[in-house]
Amino acid sequence: VLLAACASTPLHYYTLVAPAAEAPLAPTDGMAGTALPFELLPVGVPAQVDQPQLVVREGGQGMAPLGSERWIAPLGDEVRSALSADLARELHSQDVSGMPGNDKPVLRIKLDLRRFDSAPGSYALIEGAWSVRLLHGDHQGALACTSRISETVGPGYAALVQGHQRAIGQLAGQIAAAARALGNGQAAVCPAG
Repeated sequence: VLLAACASTPLHYYTLVAPAAEAPLAPTDGMAGTALPFELLPVGVPAQVDQPQLVVREGGQGMAPLGSERWIAPLGDEVRSALSADLARELHSQDVSGMPGNDKPVLRIKLDLRRFDSAPGSYALIEGAWSVRLLHGDHQGALACTSRISETVGPGYAALVQGHQRAIGQLAGQIAAAARALGNGQAAVCPAG
């Protein structure tokens, strides 16, 4: 009976890619010069959460993989896809990763997550090191920063995933601000805090 109960537990799959906006944002006249394409490199994630299952905090030191709550793709791919979509919206541009280079200006973005904490009914937290480098531009430049973003979440795993979606969206905003400055030949600065 116990085996039958385990076998009948339904699987739930989640994605970090937020639902698409109703209409894509087009660059405004003032933004047209800064709509540089970007190349988002593969995202590194901590080994302890790089599992098919959602891994959640239990108490102060405990972690638990949830057998029936799973990511639809490997976590690094999920984070990369979500960040790519958010950056495309923020920068009014496109991710040209994997496309042949043509020596035109491009923003190269790298993210390595150091923490990806999930506490249902409490918080969703991401912390990572990221860099933006302008390649082939008139004023090549680079910036390396760290960010820590925590979102309060309600009960349930869907709310937890939505919290991570919001955190990745905030991170995309921070990266995009630095990328726009570099693209405009201005001094880029790391976000405060």
